[in-house]
Amino acid sequence: MFLAEGLRILTEALETGRVPRILFFAAASAAHPLVHALVDAVEAGGGDAIETTPDILSKLSGKDNPQTVLGVHEEWTTPLAALDRSSAGIWLVAERLRDPGNLGTILRTGDAVAAGALILIGECVDPFSVEAVRASMGALFTVPVVRAEWAEFLAWLRGGPGKLVGLSLDTDTDYRATAYSAPTFLLTGNEAQGIPADYAAACDSLVKLPMLGRADSLNAAVATAVMAYEVLAQQRASQPAPGTGG
Repeated sequence: MFLAEGLRILTEALETGRVPRILFFAAASAAHPLVHALVDAVEAGGGDAIETTPDILSKLSGKDNPQTVLGVHEEWTTPLAALDRSSAGIWLVAERLRDPGNLGTILRTGDAVAAGALILIGECVDPFSVEAVRASMGALFTVPVVRAEWAEFLAWLRGGPGKLVGLSLDTDTDYRATAYSAPTFLLTGNEAQGIPADYAAACDSLVKLPMLGRADSLNAAVATAVMAYEVLAQQRASQPAPGTGG
């Protein structure tokens, strides 16, 4: 089970079919039509909708200024085999992420660029941890999260179309010097160690973001976002303009 907070996020989760098992809501928000809809959905699904006080909501969320609605959801998994690689041009792959804030932010980026999924390789931080859920700003409900081992992922990837692009400091190839046809799978490595050498060798391309100051690298989530938008820009530019007939 994990906790999700906020009326907007819980409403969007409901629209994706994710109904809380338990809903806590402040008495002052009980008359809101969206809260009504959440209460109805929870009770129809056999869950519990509990009206409570701001103090209790604060204790449940661990925040001094809690949201007026909190939902307790069951965790879920999405298998690799359930993914349709033709459904999206961008796919995010993260290897041994340790920071829940990075994981949540990468999910949020995935939602922004309509990524097909976030595929977590190896021992990544829990995507359902409080910090990851908060950082995702609801994207946990809109971007499928898959957990896989490297060998399993690579076998699945090579079973169909797709280009694997690794973000690496050990290359001279600028990130804008590579073509990103759909589907492109962006591989982000561990925050401290980057991509292992054997993983890098399996990539179709390795690319590097230019570092013009004193820092030698960007934060993993920031680097993923920059790359994702470059892929998005290229793929949008390659599409025929509306009304041209392609």
